[in-house]
Amino acid sequence: MIVDMEFHHIGVACRGLEAESEAFSALGYAQEGSDFEDPVQGVRGRFLVGAGPRLELLAPLRREGVLTPWLQRGTKLYHLAYRTRNLAESLARLKLARARVMVAPIPSVAFGGSDIAFALMPNLLLLELIEVGVES
Repeated sequence: MIVDMEFHHIGVACRGLEAESEAFSALGYAQEGSDFEDPVQGVRGRFLVGAGPRLELLAPLRREGVLTPWLQRGTKLYHLAYRTRNLAESLARLKLARARVMVAPIPSVAFGGSDIAFALMPNLLLLELIEVGVES
């Protein structure tokens, strides 16, 4: 069991931030902070907060990229994100639980340069881990 992980957001794949934000506004969601672009991951993003959990809207910067498989299948909610004080330790524990690291730790524009990583659980749930430190 990983005890130092704290839920942060649900990742939502979309084709456009404005249309998606408008749809979620009907549920009481509003933008949190400024939009960001991450050329390494090939995404443009926006965080929304409201009555439910924080959402991270992500739209592709280019035609093909990390979001392509989800958008082609029409899958919107595609990852759960957790903050952790020790990214390496959390990834090691997830590997013991048979998770596969899909993206090794890289700095993230969305979290002020803090490292993030993605791991796929045996039940095919994609997790994003965010190392706590810089503004997140």
